[in-house]
Amino acid sequence: MSRLEKQLALLIEIDKLKAVLRRTRIKSDNARLENSAEHSWQVALMALLLEEHANEPVDIAKVVKMLLIHDVVEIDAGDTFVYDLEAAKSQEENEKKAAARLFGMLPKEQGDELLALWHEFEAAQSPEAQFGKALDRLMPMLLNVNTNGQSWREHGISLEQALTVNSKIEKGSTTLWDYTQTMLKDAADKGWLK
Repeated sequence: MSRLEKQLALLIEIDKLKAVLRRTRIKSDNARLENSAEHSWQVALMALLLEEHANEPVDIAKVVKMLLIHDVVEIDAGDTFVYDLEAAKSQEENEKKAAARLFGMLPKEQGDELLALWHEFEAAQSPEAQFGKALDRLMPMLLNVNTNGQSWREHGISLEQALTVNSKIEKGSTTLWDYTQTMLKDAADKGWLK
């Protein structure tokens, strides 16, 4: 296959991300679950809008790239509900295999670059990855708050679980973590979190 054919093949493969459903419903149609492609687009836009709230200066183009590719692995591995600790045990290995296959479809140097970026995001050590991870955790909570706690209520999530699982937000943005804590406590007061 030519370079262009490899790139186009991955783009067509990535179309499958539109069929990977998450646990959160979209605000505009509370009856429909969000898909992973929508989530990736929204958190990438979120990065552009909220860059000023990162704990450290970040290369925002790099953050956006990370957020656009971070869930591509869900084509093979599926979406793992952040509160499902049992599913999380096999998530890392499943996602690594998926990343190798999917980014391996590209011309070698391009695939290697995206695979390295994906690994950097997963490791969450760089300021860009930490900020990206913060946004990745914040967006589903914003949707939950705007759908009266739909996913939290359906899965019986407690305030303690939400605070524990999402505490990683603080590494990327103390401002967003402070906001998150207030938002979660308000959701608990409304009965949306146990």
